[in-house]
Amino acid sequence: MAGLNDMQDVACRHVDGPLLILAGAGSGKTRVITHRVAYLMAHEGINPYHILAITFTNKAAMEMRERVNNIVGEGAERVWVSTFHSMCVRILRRFADRLDYDLNFNIYDSDDTKTAIKAILKDLQIDSKKYPEKMFMAEISKAKEKYLSPDEYSRINAADYAKTKVAEVYREYALRLKKFNAFDFDDLIYKTVELFEHHPDVLENYQERFRYIMVDEYQDTNHIQFLLVKLLAKKYRNLCVVGDDDQSIYKFRGANITNILNFEQEYPDAKVVKLEQNYRSCGNILDAANAVIKHNAGRKDKALWTDKEKGDKLAFTQSDTEYEEADRVAMEIAKLTALGAACSDIAVLYRTNAQSRVLGEKLVMRNIPYKVYGGTTFYERREIKDMLAYLKVINNTSDDTYVKRIINVPKRGIGDTTVGRLEIFASVNGMSMIDAMERAGEIPGISGKTAAKINEFYTLIKGYRNMVYDHEPISVLYDRILEDTGYEEQLIAEHTDESMTRLENLDELRNKVVLFEEDHEEATLSGFLEDIALVSDLDNLNTGDNVVKLMTLHSAKGLEFPYVFICGMEERIFPSGMALNSEDEDALEEERRLCYVGITRAMKKLYMSAARCRMMHGNHNYNEISRFIREIPPMLFEHSEDMDRMNRRHEESVQRNNEVNNGYTYGRSNGYIGKSYGNNNPYKRSTTYGSSPQTKPSFGKEFVVNKETQIDYQEGDRVRHMKYGAGTVISVVQGGRDYEVAVDFDRCGIRKMFASFAKLKKL
Repeated sequence: MAGLNDMQDVACRHVDGPLLILAGAGSGKTRVITHRVAYLMAHEGINPYHILAITFTNKAAMEMRERVNNIVGEGAERVWVSTFHSMCVRILRRFADRLDYDLNFNIYDSDDTKTAIKAILKDLQIDSKKYPEKMFMAEISKAKEKYLSPDEYSRINAADYAKTKVAEVYREYALRLKKFNAFDFDDLIYKTVELFEHHPDVLENYQERFRYIMVDEYQDTNHIQFLLVKLLAKKYRNLCVVGDDDQSIYKFRGANITNILNFEQEYPDAKVVKLEQNYRSCGNILDAANAVIKHNAGRKDKALWTDKEKGDKLAFTQSDTEYEEADRVAMEIAKLTALGAACSDIAVLYRTNAQSRVLGEKLVMRNIPYKVYGGTTFYERREIKDMLAYLKVINNTSDDTYVKRIINVPKRGIGDTTVGRLEIFASVNGMSMIDAMERAGEIPGISGKTAAKINEFYTLIKGYRNMVYDHEPISVLYDRILEDTGYEEQLIAEHTDESMTRLENLDELRNKVVLFEEDHEEATLSGFLEDIALVSDLDNLNTGDNVVKLMTLHSAKGLEFPYVFICGMEERIFPSGMALNSEDEDALEEERRLCYVGITRAMKKLYMSAARCRMMHGNHNYNEISRFIREIPPMLFEHSEDMDRMNRRHEESVQRNNEVNNGYTYGRSNGYIGKSYGNNNPYKRSTTYGSSPQTKPSFGKEFVVNKETQIDYQEGDRVRHMKYGAGTVISVVQGGRDYEVAVDFDRCGIRKMFASFAKLKKL
């Protein structure tokens, strides 16, 4: 326990009963969790077999296990340290048969789910242009996060036509997953909760096993994760949750901040410990973070502090365009590296992935090595998905999704028409496509020549499955697939830069296979596929790589860097336009929490920047400086007098705009927006200014319009424009010959237009 501060020590020594640890950014929460595990084992004599620690990434789980090993040594390997999904896979691998699944089930990634949904939409004759696959995927995922079955979802949404379609697809998707002996990522937790609820003996087994439970990043848990933890902890109630409501930034993934805010209501006898001492950042950075986050109403009261020096003040620059902004960032990075900073010490953070393009271009121009995280991951590459599909078919022949992907990869003369006939034959006869291949000669419309090709493929798969039964190493199987199928030979024959890169990627996947075999005494194919399915891009982030890291603010959570740049500090960029338009009061607060997370990634120096004009969706947008910049006291910036002047200009601008009555006026604290009409308005521009609507715009009396069309929407309705996308109608003014409509579009802010030209469609 040496080296812990007073509050960390209190948290570690609490043994029995519920415990809430509110751990601010950089306050040593991982240290507390690992030392608490060690304390339970070494001081309280608790069998490590009875301890469960849940984290959110595989990387964090591995680090936690290593730290516990370093503290207590022998016995730490018996502590179950795992992510939610990894834990549930282990449980389902043992008990999935209770739910009528085979134990060698496959795990779908998002691409597999999309493929399945696409096929279902085709079968149900649902127009994917009107109802895109991603809409169904998102709704089904939300339903599973809320622990709603297809029937429950259908009953709740019976009055909503679009959602009745979702219910129909959800029901068919669940049936196909069962038929293919597969779970998607959401199912791993959903089905585990279902298992516990329908089989009390299985639940009791794990309640006895996990008498002491710790959950990290509790603010990021969703409803079904809350249910899972509640079920496991119900018997002994020795539940310790660690988190920070100020860092709850994953609502779009289903995270429910009320899980941590209401923990004391769920467990009235809970002990609460606040960790507020920060070990990461200097004083000025923490003062800025505290200044921003205090503007949120829905939070627990706490403030970070440090015994470190104040350090460098924050830097803020406003450039004319995003290109100048990116050039300034690259120039500052060049200065830092010239002064001895390593590229690996530097991170560039932004709100949207799209911002990475310009930043990357400018870094290249200055010969600064960088890597973008959060784009296409290694496992999403075509050749990797092809090889994994082969392995998944070998592991589980019930799943036709992967069979259809590889049956003609590389090309072996089996076309889509043949695949369709094979699929129909399999469906009619209640068998998998692999089983149907044995009878390819019986299928109407398939020639003898084509049947022979199908049989060759079937023989390949059968041979590979025999290798698995004979316990051949996965690496040997992998090499055989590349050689027998001609996949590798084809890429070598192409001999292009792209094909050589794809070969390198296949070699890297083989490295992963070999490492898995070295790390696992009994390395099984299903175990390897499970390991792949549960990995995330940031699990592979090597902070030792000497490159500048470019990533979204969401991806940066849990990381730290000596030097951090946060770009795009503008209204409608950060905070986002969607958050500003949202009726959900928490939307803006979550954006502020995201800013807090970004600020607290910095250890030594924080750089923030904005652009006066930024191109978005093909339009030049003039946005105000982000409110988050204005929430930071000017004295914390390097040029505090400039920040003072900027704030005064902003307030004067707001006052002037509120006084302008000739033309469009918005009269709100966020300043002038949109196009100006009238000779006295000093803000004549034809461009859009980003901000969020707070009051309805008033139209000038001199503006006479002509009515040529009837409209079916009104103020408050959601509409779609061919160019600008979806938006909310904020005003409709009827003139002599046409309607003048003002719409606040999600992507590009407020636009005003004649109804006859706009052709708006009500959503």
